[in-house]
Amino acid sequence: MSLKDKIDADLKASLKSGKKDRLNAIRSIRAALLEKEVSIRVGGTGSLSEEQETEVLVSIAKKRRDAIEQFTAGNRPDLAETEQSELKVIEEYLPEPVSDEEIVATIREIIAKTGASSMKDMGRVMGEAMKALKGKADGGKVQQVVKSLLPA
Repeated sequence: MSLKDKIDADLKASLKSGKKDRLNAIRSIRAALLEKEVSIRVGGTGSLSEEQETEVLVSIAKKRRDAIEQFTAGNRPDLAETEQSELKVIEEYLPEPVSDEEIVATIREIIAKTGASSMKDMGRVMGEAMKALKGKADGGKVQQVVKSLLPA
């Protein structure tokens, strides 16, 4: 079952169950996927690859995290709570996150493969790491690990 089919099925289930927060989150996911699909359309047809779907989900999850941070800082716990519940729904569709140990192991492999020897090579290592860990690890966490493993 493709992600789009799964989202459509979950949308129907949410409509029947009457869970408003879940319904809103699924609608926003569906809208973001449709928007991306339309933007890549050539000749009237087009569909998203699995990687592109993951990119869209990562993007909207990041927006939710940023909104939660801002609402919390702005003393709006009610809005932060709404964003948090929508983020939980979005995370259901994302690939399983990798552990810190797996991030470190992946980055060590990339450093060895690219021959990175100092912080000058950080851009190259980050590019490879984000390709390998796309949707599975937070970019900030990956950056911290890369900085800790590369000598100054």
